Amino acid sequence: MKKIPYAHIQYDLEAFDTSSYSEYGSDLGAKIDLSQVQDIDLLKFMTETRDMTLRQKYVWVLKHYPQFSNTSYPIKVTVSNDAKMEVALRGRRKLKMVLMTRPMQNIYHLDRCLSLVNESMEMGGFFFCHARTSALKKQMVYNQHTRVVGRVIYFFQYLWHRVCPKLKYTKNLYFQLAGGYDRNISRVEFLGRLYHAGFDVKHEQFVNGEFFIVATKFRPPIYGDHPTVSPLIKLVRVGKGGKLINVYKFRTMYSYSEYLQPYIYKYQNLDKGGKFAHDYRVNSIGRFMRKVWLDEFPMLLNILKGQMKLVGVRPLSRHYFSLYSPEMQQLRIRTKPGLLPPFYYEDTPPETLEEIQASERKYIEAYLKHPILTDWRYFWGIVRNILFKHRKSK
Repeated sequence: MKKIPYAHIQYDLEAFDTSSYSEYGSDLGAKIDLSQVQDIDLLKFMTETRDMTLRQKYVWVLKHYPQFSNTSYPIKVTVSNDAKMEVALRGRRKLKMVLMTRPMQNIYHLDRCLSLVNESMEMGGFFFCHARTSALKKQMVYNQHTRVVGRVIYFFQYLWHRVCPKLKYTKNLYFQLAGGYDRNISRVEFLGRLYHAGFDVKHEQFVNGEFFIVATKFRPPIYGDHPTVSPLIKLVRVGKGGKLINVYKFRTMYSYSEYLQPYIYKYQNLDKGGKFAHDYRVNSIGRFMRKVWLDEFPMLLNILKGQMKLVGVRPLSRHYFSLYSPEMQQLRIRTKPGLLPPFYYEDTPPETLEEIQASERKYIEAYLKHPILTDWRYFWGIVRNILFKHRKSK
């Protein structure tokens, strides 16, 4: 089937002021400190090309490469022109720096591309890439048309460039026609894909309509897992005895959000109630679902499978679990996690991680002595607080 070269919306950059454009959360992310860059070649590159596009940076490197010092791993650059990166990267010496001039939303096999870049680099090497986010595309479409027409155009653009690449029966057709060009991918997903590929984001910034990222290699790519994009997701959580279980939930976050947890914690820490402050991974539909507890309804499947119970401590991710004290970690895995957490039972909701641990300790110690009576008392206390004190899932 013949590929349609321009099976995407054309954007008029001149009609949309992108000079001050940003997105919620990007100002809270990583910002590189040039004073901490120790490599003299890298510092020279980042200082003199600060305001350049990635293509201009690439030209600068080609011109100034002979001036670089003789380090153990010389700076080299590879450019992703298409999905055949393996030919360019396989078998080469480890690279200190990689610039990818092709926008990430235009790369066919993006995960494979990022993994190949990771494998080609030395540990700690710098990776420069950029993309156009789905939120910016939406604003540009709305800006070019009336409100009604813009919404209709973007609706079909979203169906074609976001939904069709994910559905089993339309995926092949989409890639045959559009070649994966100009897909709708959120800022959160771009960041999550980089962490999935073994990169640690050091800088993120919007510059004239492009989302620029500087990352370093800190581990090999994650292989063997299959990040899901379906409405029903399975999240790896720590269960009884420390066994990892798959907890079912309705999706409330953007795709690949699960890989961003360390990044969010590093730059934003925890808010009241032990949640992440300003968690931009949650999408607009997800915020509504959390308010009415709809996102947690599939956990009933875990209860039927015997992995969880109705009342009990929250099933935690491995990263969140690691934030607990060693003593609480051991105490937690003595019971099954639950759908209704004990801190909803408290008259005054715990706000800090320490207060949450104290609340859970009180529940677990009581449960280990009188399991049925404790769960009965906590269940009705939680129901009371939900109905009359309007406690909500977050």
